[in-house]
This record gives sequence, structure tokens and C-alpha cells, in this order.
Amino acid sequence: MTAQATVSLEKAKRREPRSRSIREALGIAYFRLSRWAEAEAEFRALVELSPSDEFAHYALGRALVNQGRRREATPHIKLARSLRPRPPREADSLD
Repeated sequence: MTAQATVSLEKAKRREPRSRSIREALGIAYFRLSRWAEAEAEFRALVELSPSDEFAHYALGRALVNQGRRREATPHIKLARSLRPRPPREADSLD
């Protein structure tokens, strides 16, 4: 992904600042470009828009880790793990 890809996403964000899909795509684009602070800002906005979004917390945590802020990242990564749906185990089955 190139920096050019972020231009159209930034324009879309200005038109629809509360769009979760646009904020997520922009955060991913920044992340792939190693623009950690900008990725962090988008993932923080995504967490505010959707506090129970497992991906938003995980991505925010990863952006923080990549900035050397592991302590700040840990609660987001732990929350993401707790929100992630798990397939039922055989032992949990009632059959």
C-alpha cells in the first residue's frame, strides 16, 4: 500500500468522520505504512465509536506496541482477547 491510498481515505473521513469502516481502513493503511501515531489516532477513534470492537482494541494495542508503549497497549490487547469469539470446545457441548 502506498501513501497515495491514504489520500482518498482521508477525504472520505472528512465527509463521514463517524464511519467505522473508513476509520478502520485508514488505520490499517497507516499501520502498513509504519505511520504508528496516525494509525493509533484512527484506532482510538474506532474504539470510541465501537467500544466492543475486538479488532479496534487489538489494532490500537499493536500500534502502541510499535511505538514502544507496551504498558499502555496491554489493556487493549487483553480486552481484545476477551472479546474475541471462541469456537465451542467439545467439553462444553451439552450433547
